[in-house]
Amino acid sequence: MNKFFTTLIAVFAISASAFSQTKGTNEVSVNVGYNASTVTASNLTADYKSGFNAGIAVDHYFSDSWSIKVKAAYDQKGWANGYFGSSAADYKLDYVTVPVMANWHFGRTKNWYLNFGPYIGFLLTASETSNGTDVKSVFSTTDAGLDVGIGIKFPVSNKAKFFIELNGQGGITDINKSNTGTTIRNSVSNINIGFAF
Repeated sequence: MNKFFTTLIAVFAISASAFSQTKGTNEVSVNVGYNASTVTASNLTADYKSGFNAGIAVDHYFSDSWSIKVKAAYDQKGWANGYFGSSAADYKLDYVTVPVMANWHFGRTKNWYLNFGPYIGFLLTASETSNGTDVKSVFSTTDAGLDVGIGIKFPVSNKAKFFIELNGQGGITDINKSNTGTTIRNSVSNINIGFAF
């Protein structure tokens, strides 16, 4: 038990001694994470579908509290047990997603951060997963919406930090290319881990 408390105190001490970035510096990060995705529409009920994401980002600091973060990520989206046509089905949609977010760093050592901003997604593949049918032609080639997240960084060396973050994306565009009914929008929640340098 004493080892547990000693380790816990050491972790907090390391995170409290973190250095904050200064104006004009850049930070590059890589991450992997778990996606829980679905879609929203007034006449469509769908369950969440599990997937993953992986990305790389550049954070440019305007001060120790504010930066702009540009990210490129492979995102698995879609939904499960939802109706798209006459029968229930599962859909897997793969995107390259590019968010551009304002990043507010806060706390005594600026280890915590909130980010928010627009994203655009480019559809790579789309399939109905029960029989592997390619349905890319049914979907719009782009998806756009808002990305919001919160995270915390833990320094592991003078030049590297480990981070954990929670993010959510809410689509504002219709992902169904020829939809004449209710607009169908992507909705994704994810948890990510990664390293910043």
